[in-house]
Amino acid sequence: MDDAAVSSTASPSLPASYSSIFQNYPLISALFAFAVAQSTKCLTIWYKERRWDAKQLIGSGGMPSSHSATVTALAIAIGFKDGFGSSLFATALILASVVMYDASGVRLHAGRQAEVLNQIVYELPEEHPLADTRPLRELLGHTPPQVVAGAVLGFIIASTGHLIDRAISL
Repeated sequence: MDDAAVSSTASPSLPASYSSIFQNYPLISALFAFAVAQSTKCLTIWYKERRWDAKQLIGSGGMPSSHSATVTALAIAIGFKDGFGSSLFATALILASVVMYDASGVRLHAGRQAEVLNQIVYELPEEHPLADTRPLRELLGHTPPQVVAGAVLGFIIASTGHLIDRAISL
């Protein structure tokens, strides 16, 4: 649907630019994938440890990777909307690849280094100037299975969103 058609069907109480953002299938797919992935982490903690950890809603690391789910859903939704041969899809695919590589590479290893550094600081004598240093965040990245699970989740959400989008526009 082009912008003129959207603005003619827009709600009279909302400007056309606002109503079109709520109809932006790639954006909605990406945000929904992020929300589902982050919520899944909370449910997983509750299932395993029988406790709620609301920090998981905004935290990084864990299963599945919300970063991977988000960028995969965005790329796949753009592919469905603009075509898998489009320049925009190519851009989204490269972005997704970089984000997933970073999540399972650089950020994962930074988290492992943080574990080692925290252990070293913990073992320092109390009089050492760094003994009272605040611990580094250890859960920064994702293992390859967490990244793959996030990508699969993003693909499923974008594909389901595409089917819903097509059904609505019929």
